[in-house]
Amino acid sequence: MHIKELPIWLINLPRDEGRRTSMEAQLAKMGLQWQVFEAVDGKEHEAELLSATDEAAYQRNMGSTLLPGHLGVYASHLAVWDKLVASKHEIALIVEDDVVFHDDFLVALASAISVSDHWDIVRFNAIRAKLPITQGTIGSYQLNAYVGPFTGNAAYLIKREVAERLLPGLRRQTRALDHELNRFFVHDFRLYGLEPFASHPDDGNVSTINGVDFGRVRKFKWYRRLPYYRLKAANYFRRFFYLARKRTLPGSKAQLKQRKD
Repeated sequence: MHIKELPIWLINLPRDEGRRTSMEAQLAKMGLQWQVFEAVDGKEHEAELLSATDEAAYQRNMGSTLLPGHLGVYASHLAVWDKLVASKHEIALIVEDDVVFHDDFLVALASAISVSDHWDIVRFNAIRAKLPITQGTIGSYQLNAYVGPFTGNAAYLIKREVAERLLPGLRRQTRALDHELNRFFVHDFRLYGLEPFASHPDDGNVSTINGVDFGRVRKFKWYRRLPYYRLKAANYFRRFFYLARKRTLPGSKAQLKQRKD
């Protein structure tokens, strides 16, 4: 696939005009074509979204309260996936409206597409990316799996067939989407990152979800977060054993052979 043919969906709330303008300027500078996807307003549709959410499970799994913005982000990404599934495109790039693209983003994007047989979802930035396991090298980039937490959905490629397969199991929200996808051992798909990351999220500490400096986030007291800590620790082992079973650990035949572009 040529980059010019790649569908790109930019998730943006209509009221966040400044963010949309900034993103469009960056995409245009790279010569990319995109569509603005109107994000789901979690506050406006809160009652409807809560009906498709297990709030108690969310609080248990995340160790914090559920904000309307969290509902909206989750629903927005799934709605974009629905659009991808209904299309004829095999792969799509999905970006949120707080991404800063680095000068090498087009190179990274082309590199990821060139090895698309080796991933199901590949991210170009992260909030956390702990304990990487390199699957192979493409030019100056490493395609990594992660034993530790790998979160953040600000810019990623996803295959249509994967979105179609995952969607039914994600219709009821029980955690943030990036945390849900970090449970690839449950959903059985290949979640990788291309490092060094060719972009990074930057909301200027003013988030439409979490407020200024995460001021809206209400984490529970430590004793109420024990289920969260237990799950977090257990998931290290689950990810490790899944990756071992899928033969993606160092030396495995399933790993991508090194190549230089």
